Amino acid sequence: MPRPDHAVFLKRSFSKMDQLATPFLTGPRLRKQLAGVVPFGTDGIVVELGAGPGALADDIRSRLGPGARYLAVEIDEELVAHLRTHKPWLEVVQGDVNDLEKILDDAGIDRVDAFVSTLPWAVFPQEMRLKVMGVIARRLVPGGVMSMIITWMALPNRVRDLRALLDTHFDEVVETATEWRNPPPARTFLCRRPFPRFDVR
Repeated sequence: MPRPDHAVFLKRSFSKMDQLATPFLTGPRLRKQLAGVVPFGTDGIVVELGAGPGALADDIRSRLGPGARYLAVEIDEELVAHLRTHKPWLEVVQGDVNDLEKILDDAGIDRVDAFVSTLPWAVFPQEMRLKVMGVIARRLVPGGVMSMIITWMALPNRVRDLRALLDTHFDEVVETATEWRNPPPARTFLCRRPFPRFDVR
């Protein structure tokens, strides 16, 4: 019998495939890669984009210091309710990542130490990706990092466009090896050192 996180995500994925893109939760190896950008023991701010049912939450939480703040952004109302029930310690905001600037402002967050994302970036319209990536680049602290997942279900031309976009926003973009045991196979992009032109604050 599937665990609660898997059950609710499977149910929502079939009714909201345009938002979730896959019926599978991120596997344990990729979860550790994605969460691993959070400095161990940090007292900084971590923002997760597309928290889903909370598959990454425990991995991220295990790396946080006592003074850290961990904000999870999720658009789907049923997944938000699930998070608030099963992860009561987690700060959850229901919202669209397209409104990330406002979400961060409303939360009183000016700078972010790490963004972690399992959103289906390769299927987003380019205009939306450009807008949201600009917010991420502006809000990261100088030593901050963003991690995102890219599955092999994504069309190659969309991944190339996404990689080109990342290269215009970050000085370093590292693509990890594919984790073939993840359902579906996927890898991560780790993005560091946003270019100074995005830091307008």
